[in-house]
Amino acid sequence: MAWDLLPLLPLGILAGLLSGLLGIGGGLIFSPLLLWLGLPPHQALATSTLAIMPTTMAGSLTHLRSRTLPWSAVASIVAGAVAGGLLFSRAGNALEGWQLLALQSLMYGLLTLVISPKQVGLEDPNRSLPLPGLSGVGLVAGWSSGLLGVGGGLVMVPLMVRGLRIGVYQAIRLSTMAVCASATVASFTFLSDGRANTSMGLVLGLTAAAAAQWSASRLQRFGEAQLVWMIRLLCAVLAIDVGRRAILLLI
Repeated sequence: MAWDLLPLLPLGILAGLLSGLLGIGGGLIFSPLLLWLGLPPHQALATSTLAIMPTTMAGSLTHLRSRTLPWSAVASIVAGAVAGGLLFSRAGNALEGWQLLALQSLMYGLLTLVISPKQVGLEDPNRSLPLPGLSGVGLVAGWSSGLLGVGGGLVMVPLMVRGLRIGVYQAIRLSTMAVCASATVASFTFLSDGRANTSMGLVLGLTAAAAAQWSASRLQRFGEAQLVWMIRLLCAVLAIDVGRRAILLLI
């Protein structure tokens, strides 16, 4: 059984690199991979959330050590993420597998259209961070982790950049913190009701954690426009792939 988990290691590394660099949880890699390995949608999404927890924890520790995040902003977005994770972690049982994937595809498609490099640089460096807005963004992370098995970083970063006019670097760091909080809360629910595959989730998550810590420490080496275009490209690819899987399940 242990040998069967070895192919997960390189994919965990890839997910971790993207997590630390883009402020995502790695669910965009974990979910399609677990579906491809034959897990049913509900179990795949729950296992993905379990793997997200250690992945984002490593990135969060790196960002906290950098001392670039105000504690009030961290507390606001984490509070929203925890509330959302508690609220939505059981809601996925009420939906069919194809419906969960269709919601994922719709979310990615909308993000492809919304986020744009033109939004980068609109933030005012002298303006205080909008704490109520950050709590609302955290709720989105909880919804995404609890219901769809993805950390929500691909949703939160565009919302903070475009809606709250927060810089991309700051948005990525805050997103990592929120994804960690929401995935942790949702994982306890998934473990208690037996939905998650613990061995797969831990192998993916612990492997990705090391890679996430490495890439998070090198975030500043990439230009903001590069980061935004990488997020947009990922959203477009995922919208197509997850939508295809939803259609196959439906028919």
